[in-house]
Amino acid sequence: MDHQFPPPIKTADRVPHPELFLSNQRSNRRVLCHAGNNRANRSIHSQSTISKQKAAKKAANIKPRHVNQAISALFFQYNNQLGPPDHILIDTNCINFSIWNKMEIIRSMMDCVLAKCIPCIINCIMGELKKLGLKYKVVLGMAQDPRFERIPYNCKGCYANDCLVKMVTQWRCFIVATCNKELRGRIRKIPGVPCMYISRHRYTVERMPEAFGAPR
Repeated sequence: MDHQFPPPIKTADRVPHPELFLSNQRSNRRVLCHAGNNRANRSIHSQSTISKQKAAKKAANIKPRHVNQAISALFFQYNNQLGPPDHILIDTNCINFSIWNKMEIIRSMMDCVLAKCIPCIINCIMGELKKLGLKYKVVLGMAQDPRFERIPYNCKGCYANDCLVKMVTQWRCFIVATCNKELRGRIRKIPGVPCMYISRHRYTVERMPEAFGAPR
């Protein structure tokens, strides 16, 4: 029995119809575009969630800011509250160095600022002088001069320099007289508060341009 082979397929039958080929290409493009859009949407959604999480973490880490109230007496760095009679807060070492340099405190201060001066002492400074004992008896006697004004400002359990800084920060109407370099550095950071100290056996004052008697 003879084997009958199927007739050979013509080349024209193997090639699909051009319209069918174009429709298949369009459908493939649609599928690819849809898949690409899904990927883009997923990436955008993930980026948005990550950004939201970062924003929530930043908001949780933000701490409230405590901004000090502006002083109405200051014109830039110039303090309008300062004027005769000048109230001068005196430190312990300022009285001690004044005695050591043989200076009369009130007269030397008046020669510096060329105006009437009222030395002021807070309770912390007086307590510190009383604790120093007999060695500073002369300093204590000068601090108890009736011409010196006593200010009842006392921070319990606080160092005397810290009391001075707190008082001057609250009320900017004082000049601070001290020979302590550390305290002078802290006073310089407070705008509008002049600092008086001893230089060349005389009182001089910083940040007070109207003090014409201060040595330059």
